[in-house]
Amino acid sequence: MMPVGHYLFLSLALFIIGAIGVITRRNVIVILMAIELILNAVNINLVAFSRIFGDVHGQVFALFIIADAAAEAAVGLGIIIAFFRNRETVLADEMDLLKW
Repeated sequence: MMPVGHYLFLSLALFIIGAIGVITRRNVIVILMAIELILNAVNINLVAFSRIFGDVHGQVFALFIIADAAAEAAVGLGIIIAFFRNRETVLADEMDLLKW
């Protein structure tokens, strides 16, 4: 059985990679994938702490986050496809349609 510290280190690595992806990338699809990495890091943390404390609350909350991430991906991709049809780009810098 692996110690919980390994899971927490993996979660930290995923969170850092996701945060760097959100901050540095311009492509919206890559940004959405980085947000998914951050959510997966949170899920690993919740399950690890659920194992430490011996209850299932963290695991149940992780299931809700998984459902929320699936909905976010579906809606986000729908918005990106609609935006690409109008502007023919998926760069975050050019998504200023609602500013005027």
